[in-house]
Amino acid sequence: MSAEWERGGHVPGRGRALMVLSLSLLNVFTVTAGLAVAKLTPDRHLSPQPPSVAERDLVQAASMAIPPADPGSGPLPDASTLAGRLSGIIGGPRAKMNAVVIDVATGRSLFERQADRPATPASTTKLVTSVAALASLGPAYRITTQVVQGGGGRIVLVGGGDTTLTALPPRPEAGHPSWASLQELAQQAAAALKASGVQQVRVDYDVSAYEGPRMAAGWKPNYVPDGEVAPVAALMVDEGRVSPGDPSKRSRVSDPPSAAAKLFARFLSESGVSAKPGRRTVAPDGAAQIGAVQSPPMSALVEHLMTESDNDVAEAVARQVAINQGRPPTFADSAQAVVQTLAGMGVTTGIALNDGSGLSTRNRITPKALAEIVSLAASEDHPELRSAITGLPVAGFSGTLSPPRFTSALSQPGVGTVRAKTGTLAGVSTLAGLAQDADGRLLAFAFMAGDGEGPVDPGKLDRLAAVVAACGCGNAPSAGG
Repeated sequence: MSAEWERGGHVPGRGRALMVLSLSLLNVFTVTAGLAVAKLTPDRHLSPQPPSVAERDLVQAASMAIPPADPGSGPLPDASTLAGRLSGIIGGPRAKMNAVVIDVATGRSLFERQADRPATPASTTKLVTSVAALASLGPAYRITTQVVQGGGGRIVLVGGGDTTLTALPPRPEAGHPSWASLQELAQQAAAALKASGVQQVRVDYDVSAYEGPRMAAGWKPNYVPDGEVAPVAALMVDEGRVSPGDPSKRSRVSDPPSAAAKLFARFLSESGVSAKPGRRTVAPDGAAQIGAVQSPPMSALVEHLMTESDNDVAEAVARQVAINQGRPPTFADSAQAVVQTLAGMGVTTGIALNDGSGLSTRNRITPKALAEIVSLAASEDHPELRSAITGLPVAGFSGTLSPPRFTSALSQPGVGTVRAKTGTLAGVSTLAGLAQDADGRLLAFAFMAGDGEGPVDPGKLDRLAAVVAACGCGNAPSAGG
């Protein structure tokens, strides 16, 4: 989910011409899916209009495996020309907009407007969290949920912070991660218990992997009741959703760990060991493990949380950074661990966090810091950060940049050529990511609109990103062209 609700509605079909285009593209990508294409985003000539839902899914899955373009290819855009085009959309000095555009290859700033002034980042905070997690933990890192012996006819379900642990059947969709299965964990535990002659147990649960409050400073009281996020805990199933199989129902259970233990006890009983849910506890030191499942690798978690703007996974990932650094796994210490990790990579200023998802209205990040983080992730020097880029929604194709984003005539040049993370809170809209301009140059940008007080137009951010993508102004003679 987004910081509030970033996903758009359905866009009507565009008739026979688009149907023909979709079928043609399907054939093209079927034939070429296995080729190594040195590009970050789909070809411009393949995306003159926002494609159909089926086509967007295909392009998204294919693009995940495509290596990034050479950031230095093509001429450097003329800064004055780019500034003229961007300023024309931003408006006068009273416009509530902070912005920056950076050349990825050289780090040169091509456009700045209050680029060093902190603003509310909303869900672009997830860029910061994701890059820090990949840098600190590595793309292969997984989160473990286990079951151990508890003594006295008890077993303990131990949460490690995997919010994607699921009770649902495996999903067959291409490109979807294979979540850890609570039912599989119950089957492992049942087999071990039956092998030792145990036929009946009580299921206690351990959530000591996390500490501190379950809601962050700056979170609005309606976030949990409205289903924006679950109360943060080290143990939950299907992100604590009451109806995980129904995407239209967003409500969360009030106590995710207790609900997870009850569900596990049910699965255990179904697997042949009579079980009843117990109480919260701390597993004994050195307790024998009788079952364990692991999350997808961090690279897959990051791609998912970035594309879908998943608040629960973002908070879990931030906690893992704190745990890896030996800090208490609280909101405050997770935020400090993220900031410290990025400081070690050279991003030393412009970030103040209270959570990992961007739901907190107290977070502050500068456009310059966001663009620097994007540039780091896109750099050939940091292949371990690549999934922070491949997880960025593609304009007009995937995630929170699906239509109706990038559907206006002025934003069309950005379709398929812009990858960016969105951010939305009341009175705030942000967009940070990458664009390959018309000359082939890879540019990082961050646009941050609003002050939390009045309405904002996310379409303006789309148009700004489209200007960056369409510039092709390496040798333009004037600022007004």
